[in-house]
Amino acid sequence: MARILVVEDSPDIADLISHFLQGAGYLTTLAATGSDGLGLARAAPPDAIVLDLMLPGMDGLQVCQALRADVATAAIPIIMLTARGEESDRIRGLELGADDYVTKPFSPKELVARVGALLRRVQRSVAVGTVLLYGPLAIDSDRHTVQLNGGDLRLTAKEFLLLKYLIEHRGRVLSRDLLLTDVWSYQYTGGTRTVDVHIRRLREKAPYLSRAITTIKQFGYKLEDPAPLP
Repeated sequence: MARILVVEDSPDIADLISHFLQGAGYLTTLAATGSDGLGLARAAPPDAIVLDLMLPGMDGLQVCQALRADVATAAIPIIMLTARGEESDRIRGLELGADDYVTKPFSPKELVARVGALLRRVQRSVAVGTVLLYGPLAIDSDRHTVQLNGGDLRLTAKEFLLLKYLIEHRGRVLSRDLLLTDVWSYQYTGGTRTVDVHIRRLREKAPYLSRAITTIKQFGYKLEDPAPLP
């Protein structure tokens, strides 16, 4: 059974999320502060984290950043909850490494569906058990790791899945809507800017991809065939 860490300062909302997650067959652990959530994640890394943005003391953005900076927790899928509607707050969370976000008020069933979709994508990639090679990149689906020129490349769970999908479909023009549906595993309603943020992060972390990933104006992206290694 997958274990989900819920970091939410409102007892009513935390209990509601936990109730629906447990009803779907997940084990849940609750934390009411950012520092408590970070400590629990480091002590016993969960399979996924539902993280509120507005937390007392250490807020959700700081927790997300700390999780991504720790090798033991860097790959844990994170779904961020926010009561804010501004795009800048959602994009900031994605830039710091969140894999998805849900804006309050939200449907508990939709949140459970998003948690399940994210976990299925991670588990499906692990089950494949193959190593994909693309230029200097080596993607190990079994170990869920990426190497660049022989060194470890630290990616979030969603960045890993997006890179793997691009490589598996290299040479094809992929629309943002298709990427949202296939990589995020559901009909995403948060806007295609999410894809752009993740593509930009891949380009920043692996400069080799800067020219390899071509932007198709007003449509999507295409991963070109790998350039010859020097």
